[in-house]
Amino acid sequence: MMKKVKLLISLVCLLFSVVQVQAQLKREFRGAWIQCVNGQFQGMSTQKMQSVLTQQLDELQRCGINAILFQVRPEGDALYASKYEPWSRFLTGVQGQAPNPYWDPLQWMVDECHKRGMEIHAWLNPYRAKTKGTKALASNHAYQQHPERHFWFDEMIISDPGLEENRKYFCTIIKDIIDRYDVDGIHIDDYFYPYPVPGISLPDQQTFAANPRGFQNIGDWRRDNVNLLIKEIHEMIRGYKPWIKFGVSPFGIYRNQRSDPKGSNTNGTQNYDDLYADILKWVDEGWVDYNIPQIYWEIGHSAADYDTLIRWWSRNAGKRPLFIGQDVMRTVNAKDPMDPTINQMARKYQLQRSLENIEGSCQWPASSVVDNAGGYGDMLKKNYHKYPALQPLMPFIDKTAPKKVTKLKPVWIEDGYVLFWTAPKFKYEMDRAVRYVVYRFKKSERVDLSDPSHIITITSNTFYKLPYEQGNISYTYVVTALDRLSNESKSAKKKIKL
Repeated sequence: MMKKVKLLISLVCLLFSVVQVQAQLKREFRGAWIQCVNGQFQGMSTQKMQSVLTQQLDELQRCGINAILFQVRPEGDALYASKYEPWSRFLTGVQGQAPNPYWDPLQWMVDECHKRGMEIHAWLNPYRAKTKGTKALASNHAYQQHPERHFWFDEMIISDPGLEENRKYFCTIIKDIIDRYDVDGIHIDDYFYPYPVPGISLPDQQTFAANPRGFQNIGDWRRDNVNLLIKEIHEMIRGYKPWIKFGVSPFGIYRNQRSDPKGSNTNGTQNYDDLYADILKWVDEGWVDYNIPQIYWEIGHSAADYDTLIRWWSRNAGKRPLFIGQDVMRTVNAKDPMDPTINQMARKYQLQRSLENIEGSCQWPASSVVDNAGGYGDMLKKNYHKYPALQPLMPFIDKTAPKKVTKLKPVWIEDGYVLFWTAPKFKYEMDRAVRYVVYRFKKSERVDLSDPSHIITITSNTFYKLPYEQGNISYTYVVTALDRLSNESKSAKKKIKL
């Protein structure tokens, strides 16, 4: 009997260890949204904001975050040196007022994220031209220049999605960003047509009547307006800088079953019917490169159950990578339905990593991760993001790996023992190495690059400082190159005694 019990225990332990190994993924999108509309930077001095962002990026890096989605256009304004739009009040406190001392937050973030081996995605809102709290608009704001191309809705100003001029203008804004900044992605959040407000109708009847484009139903026309914008953004990026990813983070409900039998068993605002955002069409047509639905509710929510929604999105992921938008505070403030002594983080991550088609997540907001709300940051460090991860592959953009690094060699310099290598040569920008993965294996360990526990850094540098001790222990160091789409090269190896 005891033998059977011991065997059972051994099998359970083995299963547990396998699950633990499987839980550590080599490729996973691990994003975080750094927003400005909450006013966290408003009126800060240049030095203070840089200090805050440095602290946030350092802690997010320790938490395993590998992509930052940085809000740069919240209301027809800019947290960067725009040639077309005014400086944001969410930066300086006054719209149109440049930071003093002068700096460019987006360029600074590009440099700082890349220095940490992170991607940086510029996050923009296409239609919202004024939030409720903004009282004054700068003279060069789009509404001041062309009020006829906008409408008021619930104390906000909206760039009319039905006008071709507004689509062209927004594409111009994006083209300006990708022309001048080495961003890895362009990102749009959930604000398409404004969220419904009881008793207020969208004042776009005249726009519809002037150019219905053959549509009889205004809802279908509105959806097509947004479809046209998404398609044009995608085509512009692909034709200009095809390595830049274009993604969206829509509201968490596509459609409720009461509106469509194929919808989710939920009861809330709908992308398709209320925001006129046909997310699944964008995915199926290949107009977006990734999708991050904001599944911000808790497991067991009466109207929008997290468990129901994450399964629905997994089934409907389509042809593009699916990541999950996680609300940190709702997660840590909700009790696990099976164990009320803990929060829902573990159960949500178990769902995220067990369901087919889900390739990562994005944390809202980044500041809650940095503040370690409910131990969330600690759990990322110790468990879910214990080892670094490469970005998911996007073979529909590019699948050719760069050439491998050359001249891999350890060298003694003034700062210590350093492993140097030379970047591989390339002919086309898509094949250029932009980051490198450094692996380490003990003498007794098999070189297995599929195991992320051996990744010691992902860096944009062509060197790594070695942890030299007595020079008695042999290790094998492996270096691979990553291109802009994280295609990984063949490996270069070097045995080193440390």
